[in-house]
Amino acid sequence: MLSIVVLEGDQTGQELLEEALRTLSADVIGVELAFPRFDLSLENRRATGNGVVYEAATAIREHGFGLKAATVTPETAGDVGSPNRILREEIGGKVIVRTGRRIPGVVPLGGVHAPISVVRMAVGDAYGAKEWREGEGDDEVALRTERIERRICHAVAEFSFRQAERLGAKVFGGPKYTVSPIYEGMLKEEMDEAALRHPDVPYEPQLIDATFALLISSSGAPMVIPALNRDGDILSDLVLPLFGSIAGSESLLVAFGDDYVPNALMAEAAHGTAPALQGKDVANPMAMILAGAVLLSHADEEGCQTAGRAIREACLEAVAEGVRTADLAGHHGTKAFTDEVIRRTKTKLDVWSSL
Repeated sequence: MLSIVVLEGDQTGQELLEEALRTLSADVIGVELAFPRFDLSLENRRATGNGVVYEAATAIREHGFGLKAATVTPETAGDVGSPNRILREEIGGKVIVRTGRRIPGVVPLGGVHAPISVVRMAVGDAYGAKEWREGEGDDEVALRTERIERRICHAVAEFSFRQAERLGAKVFGGPKYTVSPIYEGMLKEEMDEAALRHPDVPYEPQLIDATFALLISSSGAPMVIPALNRDGDILSDLVLPLFGSIAGSESLLVAFGDDYVPNALMAEAAHGTAPALQGKDVANPMAMILAGAVLLSHADEEGCQTAGRAIREACLEAVAEGVRTADLAGHHGTKAFTDEVIRRTKTKLDVWSSL
């Protein structure tokens, strides 16, 4: 039996996780799944001194799949910090993939219609950097020591070109390698080497600032953009709304060995906990539903890949036919949208089984 480790979260993030789990129930997809659950709410992370986060990471390494709700990262220094950073390090995640894709019936911004995948390094760079301050008053200075590893740069570059092969896309963009040839140039070096290994993949390196500027004027071929950790985080928050909503796509953490075959996947929504929407039944569950579906698409157990496809198609078809939440200029609530996805998923699987 396939086990998907469920990482509970905070505020609206937890509400949307429960909606996604409704689409994964056996009476919907016809496949019995196990859902070991871990409470990663801020309260429990504080109570366990982040022990629950390490336990959850161990479970994901064991079972290979994790589905995570959005969580609150406290701003105060010395608090429990970001659970995502711990999970990425403990799972051995190399890259985070977020793909903006056209939502049927929703007009994208800037004429962007082709899919755009942002492949960013999952660890290192500005996140987890050592920070400190020296001096006082106007003479006080803040310092930070960042680091990236060549093996991670290699992984981001190689995965990007393989992703481009799968999508029929070009590899586009890159870091600010002219200003930072030693630090950011390391990723550029690995991109260049990957381009030599994949000569059939179109390759158009750009500085990160030019990448942002050119995105809204590019409407041709699909693109895959390799990025440093924080560059990719910011970039994906721009790319996803270009297609209509930041809640329109899943985020996938991928761990793999030297063969680049995934051995652990953690899926989540790219958005945050949206505390202002909590309890109002108005938030868009689409990204979380797609996060659950993408895990099924990577599973080998019988019926899982078919179920994942059915959920994805049901989700996009529902939007195309006007079943939309407020962020997509619709009037359906969170639960009503999920109900429609469930209805369509059941119908698809029933029809496909009879063919």
